[in-house]
Amino acid sequence: MSKKLIVFIDSGDTLVNEGTEYRNEGSPIVQSCELIDGAKEMLLTLKERGYTIELVADGYTQSFDNSYGQHGLKNIFDARTISEEVGEKKPSQAMFETAMKLLHLTDEDKKRIIMVGNNLERDIVGANRFGITSVFIKWSPRYPMEPKNEEEVPDYIIHKPLELLDLVEKLEAELEKTEGTHGEEAVSIRKCI
Repeated sequence: MSKKLIVFIDSGDTLVNEGTEYRNEGSPIVQSCELIDGAKEMLLTLKERGYTIELVADGYTQSFDNSYGQHGLKNIFDARTISEEVGEKKPSQAMFETAMKLLHLTDEDKKRIIMVGNNLERDIVGANRFGITSVFIKWSPRYPMEPKNEEEVPDYIIHKPLELLDLVEKLEAELEKTEGTHGEEAVSIRKCI
């Protein structure tokens, strides 16, 4: 059964351990990489439970083909929004608008979307500005871990990929409850800060 909640998810240091990325000398294309512990299991479980998952990531299409193909996950995403194809990087609204268009979503659907990422300046600011729920995976010290301003404050924080499973189930249950309201405005899943 298909779920109401839609998961937009970043790649580097969210699913893929950027410290393990291998590139040929002088090439920006990732040839191979290792996933963060639990990332593959988390993606497969979300898919098995009926969640829509879209990759929303900055980088090169071939890098993502190589990275996810290597781990048998090339077709795990229902859609992929990649900065090379969009011509802009997060936090650009164009990335999130493209992601919504690929899944035939409207502004009404924003209350059902979460963006999971490791970069406060790109993923969290982008999601917050766009009006969708932001989830920060506080996993890698390669990027700042503490918000510098209000725009960088995430709605939720997780510390490893598998923690996303419980959060997604909680948010799905909240959406299910709000769907029962007739004629009333359905409340967003965004947590009050």
